[in-house]
Amino acid sequence: MELTIIGCTGSFPGPNSPASCYLLTADDADGRTWRVLLDLGSGALGTLQQHIDLTQIDAVLLTHLHADHCLDLCGLHVAIKWCPSGWPVPRIPVYGPQGTNERMALAYGLESDPGMTGEFDFAAWQTGRPVQVGPFTVTPSPANHPTDEAYALRVQTTDDDGTHTLAYSGDTDSCPGLVEAAGSADLFLCEAAFHEGRDEVRDVHLTGRRAGEAAAEANAARLVLTHLPIWNDPERSAAEAREVFSGELEVVVPGATYKV
Repeated sequence: MELTIIGCTGSFPGPNSPASCYLLTADDADGRTWRVLLDLGSGALGTLQQHIDLTQIDAVLLTHLHADHCLDLCGLHVAIKWCPSGWPVPRIPVYGPQGTNERMALAYGLESDPGMTGEFDFAAWQTGRPVQVGPFTVTPSPANHPTDEAYALRVQTTDDDGTHTLAYSGDTDSCPGLVEAAGSADLFLCEAAFHEGRDEVRDVHLTGRRAGEAAAEANAARLVLTHLPIWNDPERSAAEAREVFSGELEVVVPGATYKV
C-alpha cells in the first residue's frame, strides 16, 4: 500500500498544511485500485483534490470527531449532494465513532434524520473487530483522548510479498490500545503534538518521546511523526523520539508518500 500525506498539522490547519488527512492506496487481487482516507480534517478536502478526484474515494475512516480530524466531511457532503451532473458512484462508506452522522449533521445545520445518510453509508467502529474495505483490513483499538470515542487504527494489506501493516495513532496519549494497533507495524504514523517539558497535561496527546516509547514497545519498524501544531519544532519532536526508539524515524511533510 502507499501512504500520501494530505494534511498533517496538529489541532488546526497551518500555513503549509491542512489538519489531519492521509490517503491510502492499494490494489486488490483483480488489479482494481482502492483509495481510503484516514481522517478528513479541517482544510483537507481542497488539498486532497490535488491527488485524486473526489469520486475516487472508496471510504473515509475517522479516528474521532474533533474538527481537525473530521470536519471536511461536511464539504464532501456538499460535493456529493449538489454535484450538477449527479454523483456517479454509490454512497461513500464512513467508519467512525457512534453518532458520526448526528455530529456531522449538527456541524452543517441539518436535522439528524436523515442527516448526511443520503451521501454517506455510516458504520460505527467496534473495538477489536476488523472491517474490510477492498484490500484493506482495518482494526480499531481504543485510544486515550478526551472525547467520547477515539481510536487508533491498524491497516493491513496482503499480496505476493506477504502482509503489510500500517498503524495510525489518531489522537492519543500513551495507552495499551496504541501499542496493540502498532504491534510489529511496518510503518507507524504517530502523533506528537506535545513537547517534553512544555506540555505537562496528560491523557490528551503524545510527545515525541512517548511516541517513541510506544513504537519501541510495539516493535514497529518505522516511526513517522505527525500532527505537529504550528508552534512545535519538528527537530525537537524527532530528537525526543530518538532517545527511546532506535528504528527508522522521520517527521512527515505535506505531500510526502511512503510505500508500506
